[in-house]
Amino acid sequence: QVQLVESGGGLVQAGASLRLSCAVSGRTFSDYAVAWFRQAPGKEREFVAFVSWTGGGTHFADSVKGRFTISRNNAMNTADLQMNSLKSEDTALYFCAAAGRRGAIVPTSPDEYDYWGQGTQVTVSS
Repeated sequence: QVQLVESGGGLVQAGASLRLSCAVSGRTFSDYAVAWFRQAPGKEREFVAFVSWTGGGTHFADSVKGRFTISRNNAMNTADLQMNSLKSEDTALYFCAAAGRRGAIVPTSPDEYDYWGQGTQVTVSS
């Protein structure tokens, strides 16, 4: 079993930055790719960013490309999402997720992830 715990959310003004962190425990962290998803009220959970097992590969949703970066530290068992130039439309509950399966295509569907955290709220006021 893998446990994921998110932290770092909060209330900020548009244009500000936040850094979310995902702490992972329970299994060998480097066996899992990690992604961040978000879900706004009344909307489906959507893919935000992905980082591969070694951290060498990343992928972002078009809506956050150029503003968000993702990284991981396999020695510390953490994966971070740096969010810059935040917009009101970034307001959502942010989740980190871990996927054990490996493939040639970056997994962007929630169904492709095996383990989830409880989420951390990000609210951006305009």
